Amino acid sequence: MTRQALVFYTGVLVLLGAGWGITQPLSKIAVSTGYQHFGLIFWQLVIGSVLMAAISAVRGKGAPFHPRALKVYVIIALIGTVIPNSTSFQAIAHLPSGVVSILLSLIPMIAFPMALGLGLERFNWRRFAGLMAGLSGVMLLVLPEASLPEAAMLAWIPVALVAPFFYAFEGNYVAKWGTEGLDPVQVLFGASVIGALIALPLALGSGQLFSLAIVWTAPEWALAASSTVHVLVYTGYVWLVGRAGPVFAVQVSYLVTGFGVCWAMLILGESYSPYIWAALALVLSGVFLVQPRQQDALAAKGAIGDTASRAKG
Repeated sequence: MTRQALVFYTGVLVLLGAGWGITQPLSKIAVSTGYQHFGLIFWQLVIGSVLMAAISAVRGKGAPFHPRALKVYVIIALIGTVIPNSTSFQAIAHLPSGVVSILLSLIPMIAFPMALGLGLERFNWRRFAGLMAGLSGVMLLVLPEASLPEAAMLAWIPVALVAPFFYAFEGNYVAKWGTEGLDPVQVLFGASVIGALIALPLALGSGQLFSLAIVWTAPEWALAASSTVHVLVYTGYVWLVGRAGPVFAVQVSYLVTGFGVCWAMLILGESYSPYIWAALALVLSGVFLVQPRQQDALAAKGAIGDTASRAKG
C-alpha cells in the first residue's frame, strides 16, 4: 500500500468509525419520546430495505430469495437484528449512550470463547488476556456505586449485554456455516426484507407500531438517520475490506467505540465518571488483544459481521 493510498484508506476508516459511532446517540434520541422496540425495528428495517434495494440496483446484483437464501435471511434477521435490537432499544432508553457503545465493543471478546466452542479458533493467551480485560471493564461499570449516574441503571446492564452476545453469535454462525454463497451486501438486503416481515406482526401484536406519516420531530429524524447511516457505512466497510484488506478494515472497531462516546458527549451532553473512562480503556485494550493480526487475515474476514453488527441498534 502506497503512502497516498494509506492516507486515503485511513480517512475512509475514520469516516466509517464516525458514522457507526453516531448511531447509538441517534438511537437514544429515537426512544426519547416513548417509541418502543418492535415499532422502531420495523421502520429501521423498512428504511434499510429501501436503501439496500437502491444500492443493489446500482451494483446490478440483487438478493436471491430461493429456499437456501431464505434460511440465511431468516437466521441473520433474528440473531442479527430482531432479537438484539429489541433489547438494545430498551437498554439505551435507560442507560447512557456512551455506556452502551462501550458494551457493544465486547463483541469480539464474546465471540472468542464461542469460536473456541465451535472449533473455529485455537486457544490463544493473547486473546484470552483480551477477554479478561473486557470482563474487567464490565466489572468497573457494574461494581462501583459511583460508576453509573443512577444505581437503578445497573439492572439494564445485562439487558444491554444481550445485543453483543447475539452479534458475536452472528459472526460465528457465518464463519461456521457460511451464507450459501451470498455476499455481505446481499445478506444485509435479504435479512432487512425478511426482518421487516418478521417485525411487522410483532409490532402490530404488541401495539408498538407507529406511523411515520406525521410531522417529523427529532425521534423520527434520528431513526431515519441511524438507519441510513448504518446501510451506507456497512456498504462502505465491505468495500474497504475488499480494497485495503480485513486486518486493516477491522481497526474501525476502536474508532466506533471512541466516536460513540464522543458523539454522546457532544450531542446528548453526557458526562462520565472516572470508572467509566477506566472501563473504556480496559475494553479498548481487550479489543486490541482479541483482534486478529496479519497472519490471521483470512479468519478476519468473519469480523465483517462482528464489526458491522455493533451499529445495528
